[in-house]
Amino acid sequence: MSRAERYDAPELPPESVLSLSEYLDMQRAIGDETRYRVLAELLREGETSASYLAESLDVPSNRLHYHLDRLVEVGLVANRKRRERGADGLYSYYVATALGKGIMTHGVGELIAEERELLQRYG
Repeated sequence: MSRAERYDAPELPPESVLSLSEYLDMQRAIGDETRYRVLAELLREGETSASYLAESLDVPSNRLHYHLDRLVEVGLVANRKRRERGADGLYSYYVATALGKGIMTHGVGELIAEERELLQRYG
């Protein structure tokens, strides 16, 4: 590969909100087909309950929760809770985060480059 064809991975800005390890954890998380499908469904449908996801993706509930927990852990999905009118307890739903949308749209390298550009512009 010639020097002109070489890929230069973007470097994290010194004041980066996330570490390279955290970015790569996100990439690894969506490397699993079930998690990829879950994130894609959340981006398509918006805020959604786990029961809806289990049914629409045909994934057993316990397996789905394992994958949802992983996506929440790395910051690609948020688990939100709210009180529903006339219902006892809290209603839990999941929604893709901006990072979730970004990684599905652009990938890690582009996310890092965008962060650097934003920090230079506004930081």
